[in-house]
Amino acid sequence: MSKIKAAQGHPYARIMGVGGYRPTRVVPNEVILETIDSSDEWIRSRSGIATRHWASDEETVAAMSVEAAGKAIADAGITPGQIGAVIVSTVSHFKQTPAIATEIADKVGAGKPAAFDISAGCAGFGYGLTLAKGMVVEGSAEYVLVIGVERLSDLTDLHDRATAFLFGDGAGAVIVGPAKEPRIGPTVWGSEGDKAETIKQTEGWDVYRDGTPDKFPAITQEGQAVFRWAVFEMAKVAQQALDAAGITADDLDVFIPHQANERIIDSMVKTLKLPEHVTVARDVRTTGNTSAASIPLAMERLLATGEAKSGDTALVIGFGAGLVYAATVVTLP
Repeated sequence: MSKIKAAQGHPYARIMGVGGYRPTRVVPNEVILETIDSSDEWIRSRSGIATRHWASDEETVAAMSVEAAGKAIADAGITPGQIGAVIVSTVSHFKQTPAIATEIADKVGAGKPAAFDISAGCAGFGYGLTLAKGMVVEGSAEYVLVIGVERLSDLTDLHDRATAFLFGDGAGAVIVGPAKEPRIGPTVWGSEGDKAETIKQTEGWDVYRDGTPDKFPAITQEGQAVFRWAVFEMAKVAQQALDAAGITADDLDVFIPHQANERIIDSMVKTLKLPEHVTVARDVRTTGNTSAASIPLAMERLLATGEAKSGDTALVIGFGAGLVYAATVVTLP
């Protein structure tokens, strides 16, 4: 018989608060057109993007995260000292160590929580949310701060016609805490590493060890391959998440997919046969693709504008580099 004492956790977990931060500089398509041969009409028709936000030197990964975290903490009605863990999903913090989560935890006044970074690309928020739920239920942390943050302008090749217009900067955060009934459904997640080359960083950081490369590494992708994968495979994953939560599309109030491309969003809505009453996040139009930050940023905007309300049932799904994905059904805070 085991002598290990069982953890004192909670039966369920929920999202208690959400916050976001968008850099002050708004970048319209006209700026992108200064370095690529394209048009505003082409960019909008292919992606739905009209503007995006780019960070200043002062709007660092940590600074944006602290701003978003502060809003989420206030929205949740807790104090920073109650946070037992900080999870940060990002691919644009350029130091291998220490984790940027430790700096953020200190700056928000969280005391001495567990703090670590994860790298799961555009599915990073879903991965972090799942880890946070497990911590709350298991009892290793009562409140968990989950942040998705990116400065993708640092990893954008402005001369690459396929990607120059896609990426933006920002941070989104949520507080996950205990619940008396299910408020975060089972996660359907996974990876398809055989497709890893379809979205990737052009060079590893080790190129700097052997000499100075011609240009800074950037994110590149095989657009058509990614589009087909997202449209056909991720709709299946989204449906699996609905099934795992024991609901149908008719039970949904809100759909918050990763804000990668509006054409992908439209295709998923059609494939899932979402009813007219379901509010669909389209933050991509003015925020662009912010990878791990896109879902919490879109969630915050929907709640702030009144397009979604507290208690709504939402399907969230992230997908991207890896290729990785994560989908779940949540109750909005």
